[in-house]
Amino acid sequence: MSRHPEVLWAQRSDKVYLTIALPDAKDVSVKCEQRGFFSFSATSAQGESFDFSLELFGSILPEGCRTKTGLRNIISLIQKEEKGWWKRLLKSEEKPAPYLKVDWNKWCDEDEESGCYCCKNL
Repeated sequence: MSRHPEVLWAQRSDKVYLTIALPDAKDVSVKCEQRGFFSFSATSAQGESFDFSLELFGSILPEGCRTKTGLRNIISLIQKEEKGWWKRLLKSEEKPAPYLKVDWNKWCDEDEESGCYCCKNL
């Protein structure tokens, strides 16, 4: 049985950042589909399986999605198909799963976007 890692998210007008908290992850697999589907799977250092799938608020550009695996977490940069601020991360208006949280360290308001510096090397 697989588990859900903690996932932090933040956005800019042209992209979404997902930070997946899974130290020493192995066999990381990330899939981005244009219709706004994002899926993740990996194995922890202890051999536990982790996975989740998200139906994002808007369409994305699969070729513009990049993922960087670090020692403590996995950061995915997801390119939005159209520039603009999403009202929320997910298409569904239901309350998001408890493992999804806002990443206040990377968060940037619309009017502050030009002054934000985050994940430039991803």
